[in-house]
Parts: sequence; C-alpha cells; structure tokens
Amino acid sequence: MPIEGRTRQIEESILNCVEIDSANVSRETAKRFGITRQAVSRHLRKLVNDGVITPSGATRSRRYELVTLVEKDYVFHDASHLQEDVIWRENVAPLLTGLAENVVAICRYGFTEMVNNVIEHSESTDMSVRVEIDALRVNLRVHDQGVGIFDKIQKALGLADPREAVIELSKGKFTTDQQKHTGEGIFFSSQAFDIFSILSAGLFYTREDENDDWFLEEKAEGENKAPGTLILMKIRKDSTRTLQAVFDKFSDPRTFAFNRTHIPLALARYEGDELVSRSQARRLLQRLERFKEIMLDFKGVESIGQPFADEIFRVFKSEHPEMLIVALNTTPQIDQMISRAQAAGLELSQPQLSLALSNVFVVQRLG
Repeated sequence: MPIEGRTRQIEESILNCVEIDSANVSRETAKRFGITRQAVSRHLRKLVNDGVITPSGATRSRRYELVTLVEKDYVFHDASHLQEDVIWRENVAPLLTGLAENVVAICRYGFTEMVNNVIEHSESTDMSVRVEIDALRVNLRVHDQGVGIFDKIQKALGLADPREAVIELSKGKFTTDQQKHTGEGIFFSSQAFDIFSILSAGLFYTREDENDDWFLEEKAEGENKAPGTLILMKIRKDSTRTLQAVFDKFSDPRTFAFNRTHIPLALARYEGDELVSRSQARRLLQRLERFKEIMLDFKGVESIGQPFADEIFRVFKSEHPEMLIVALNTTPQIDQMISRAQAAGLELSQPQLSLALSNVFVVQRLG
C-alpha cells in the first residue's frame, strides 16, 4: 500500500477510535497496524496540529476528543410560516460544501422532512436548528416547543400509552394529516442516517444503522421532559449509502410503491413485559394491512407466547393470505411458536391454504 494511502487509513482508524474509546487509541492503533506507539504518537500529533482532535489529561492518561469543525445554531419564530426548503438552502446547505453528493442528499431529505413536521404538525411557535460537523460526521438537530410527536400520535390513534406511538412510527405510513402527507418522512429518515433519535414526552427512541439496532429508553420523572420534540440525525461524511438505495429497500421494484416495512419487536415490550398476549399482537398489527410485506424483527426478543404467535401467524395471516410475513432473528423457541401457529393454520380452506403456502414465512435466525 502506498505510504500516503496507509497514512490516511491509520488516521481514519485513529479518528474512529477517538469517537469510541479515546483512552485506548495508541494501544488499539498500534495493535491493528503493527506499528509502535511512538509511530501512533506522530499521527496523533499531526491530527492535533491539523485541528481535527484535541488532547486532554497527562501523558499516561491522555484522552482525545474530536474537534467540532462547524457549529452553527439558528432560532426561528412563527414556525407555521416557515418554509423548510428556504431554511435548508439559506442556512444549512452552505455549511455542507465539499461533502459527497449522497451525504448531502440524505441530509437534505431528513432535514427538510423534520422541519416540515415542525411547521405543519407540531403546533409550535418556535423552532431551533443546530448543525455540527467534525472530522467524521454531520450532526443535525431540529427542536420544537410544540405538542410532542409521541403525545400527538397517542391521541390521534387513541393509544393507551405514548410508548405505543414509537411502534407506529417504526412501521411507517403514519400521519395525522392524510390529505397532505404520506407518513414516510420519519421512516425513511430513520433508515437513511447512521443514527436517528427522537426525544419527546420523556421517551428517547434511537435507531442505529451499524447493527440495525433500535432502542427505547424512558427517562426518569423530570428528566428531559421539556415540551415539544427533539430530532437528532447523524451520518458519517464518508458514508456510501444513497437515498435511492434506502427507498428501493422498502419499495416494490415494479410500482415503486412503499409497501414493505421492518418492525423491531423489541420496541413492543415494556420494561419487564414479554410478548405473550393477543392484545399485544393486535396492537402490533394495527395498520399493517397497508403493506404487502412485513419484516418482523425479533432481535433482542428471546421468546413469545402461543397466543401472540397465533394472532400474527395464523389469524392475521388467514385474513391477509396475499401478504408476506418475514420473521427475522428468531430463537428456537420463537421458531417453535411460529411453527405451531402455521400448523394450526393448515385447517384453512383449500383455496386459502394454497395462497398462504405460496407466501411461506421466511425465518432468519440470529447467528
């Protein structure tokens, strides 16, 4: 490998290590590239001199942090009269000059969709926007002081708990204004960015693309319970993901319609709960008749109850025999429950059975 290329590779690795575990940068870099710690120190000094990272602490306990290269805050009043494309063009796009086109396209899509949500759904008078860029990532933040996205969805659907609103968002195709919106913005934004987070009503929802993980954390009483909704979106500057690839992943290749969804079932479990009842399954299945393919992701779920499985894989399936249900990351216990439900479904009438068998359940076990 040419020296220049190897140097760039080492420095990129150092930056990644600084972001994850700054206390062990020298050790991990030396180990990975087979170089001395003195050589690593030279690379670290160069990155410090370039203004990309900053050190702190004594030599033996030295840590490093990524330097924020761009940091800009905006506050907008009378939010209902704002225009998201104007805010993007005049305030945000100039800060992203020099970034790859695919990264800028993803930032433009996510930012304008989230700002439009503030304008048309939040009922907020004010909105703040923050843009941060370091050596690795672009970080976008949109914050309003409105009704709160989870509370609004809860009221619109008559849900018993705002946590159920998170599942509705993860499905996609949900909007409180069907005349003007398709309900796709948050779904596709959450899939396009490396990290996509929503903080509202004391609930912190995050999707991380690296391992396709979803997290839902309930904040303690009084902690981060400010009014409104805070959206955080992060993407690496060297990302090769394209917006078109994200759309294609969940769209019909013939009609380009958004008809495929991916639902993380771990979000359907409240703390201490297991997925066992028909009621839980019915809540999960709300609005899914709008899709042709449903990917149910069991990552983080060790087991399910027979009534829960039966409601999805027999009752719902028999009512929608044309629909393909894909079970991802299952355990042997979950496989057994699904198989029992399928076996019970064999009592369907012959025409229904024929169609159901043409859409067999695809099970991918977590390896």
